[in-house]
Amino acid sequence: MGLDSLEDLVDANDVSGMKQWLDENPPHVIADELGRSETITSVLLFRLLDKDHALAVFEELDPVDQQKILSGLRDKAFHELVEAMDPDDRARLLGEAPAKFTQRVLAGLSHEQRSMTARLLGYEEGAVGRIMSPAVLVLRGGLTAKQALNVVRERGENAETVYTLPVVDDSRRFQGVVTLRELVLGGPDTLVADLADTEVPTVRGSEDAETAARLMQETNLLALIVVDSEDRVIGLLTIDDAFEVIEAADTEDVARQSAATPWTGHYMAVSVVQLARSRVLWLLLLIVAATLTVGVLEAFEGTLAQVVQLAAFIPLLVGTGGNSGAQAATAAVRALAVGELRTSDVLRVAFRESRVGLLVGLTLAVVAFVFGLLIAGSGIAVAVSLSLVVICVWAAMIGGTMPLLAKRVGIDPAVVSAPLVTTLVDATGLIIYFLIAKAVLGI
Repeated sequence: MGLDSLEDLVDANDVSGMKQWLDENPPHVIADELGRSETITSVLLFRLLDKDHALAVFEELDPVDQQKILSGLRDKAFHELVEAMDPDDRARLLGEAPAKFTQRVLAGLSHEQRSMTARLLGYEEGAVGRIMSPAVLVLRGGLTAKQALNVVRERGENAETVYTLPVVDDSRRFQGVVTLRELVLGGPDTLVADLADTEVPTVRGSEDAETAARLMQETNLLALIVVDSEDRVIGLLTIDDAFEVIEAADTEDVARQSAATPWTGHYMAVSVVQLARSRVLWLLLLIVAATLTVGVLEAFEGTLAQVVQLAAFIPLLVGTGGNSGAQAATAAVRALAVGELRTSDVLRVAFRESRVGLLVGLTLAVVAFVFGLLIAGSGIAVAVSLSLVVICVWAAMIGGTMPLLAKRVGIDPAVVSAPLVTTLVDATGLIIYFLIAKAVLGI
């Protein structure tokens, strides 16, 4: 039964057909359909799932969609579902939930699950400790490989993973990591401490989650050990959670780069009002910033009156300058996100982007000169070509350095990326154009 038939089944109120569709599709596909559906429909479909399948689907949902499902369940089903969640997933759910919803969840948890969840919620939002899994199986360094495998068999069922196993001393202080493969292949009498890799990185629970996730990406780790201030193991960040952190960070950056406030939830389920609200504020701010361009045009009104043909090239110069700045800003934001740039690189980036802008400007100036020569004569063609070179250099420098300067003063680099850079370059680019035109044309 095709994916596109589910909506028809819902419209036809074909319960048996909906149940068959749910039975035939994997959890991640069902989760996407629930996320894009209205609350009533999502709850209806979720209730048709068998218990085991329902938990697998629920774990695939984003927190905002999990809230949507839980809001439509009765107390018994509600509490069974939240009790079965992993502590880190539960903490992520509650981190974005209203206080009343959080109280309902915590009130129905067992003492053990409530304690683990509260411990994670004690960390600040955005910290590794908030999303780590506390269900970590640790091994003493003095155990033999044979003894360690017995520990894995006895306690591994309740652990988040048995493939990455932190090794600790008698005070639970981190000593290294041993993998299940190394335990199986190592000699049965070999000490775990001798098998452990002592060079693997660790992070503190209070450190930034995105930074930790990027570290996992760079070092190809399946799990990253989380320790406290005394190097005692308190949890681990798994690769699936790291992927979610990176996806969320990239989604937020994309929204800010397009001059919109980040929002949560499935695009198809978010209301039109919410989408409009996420965009309109930034557009209003950009309108205010764009008044700079109007002011520049008024200041050089006399120049335009003397050589009307100058106005014909304003869209070309403004558009090229804005695009050049946006390209540089996007590259800088991306490089900052993946750790390729530091805020101390601002001067090096400015010099690098000035050379890039020069090469791009010279290339475009050749085309612009020919175009200007055919339309307006040699004088204006020279003015346009020179302006294009200077504007490209200026735009690339501004675009490349503004995100670094923003991060240095504690502002999200994505906020000052493409739209804001474009608006700034529009106004300053016009000043450059008119000043060069006045000098070349002698007006």
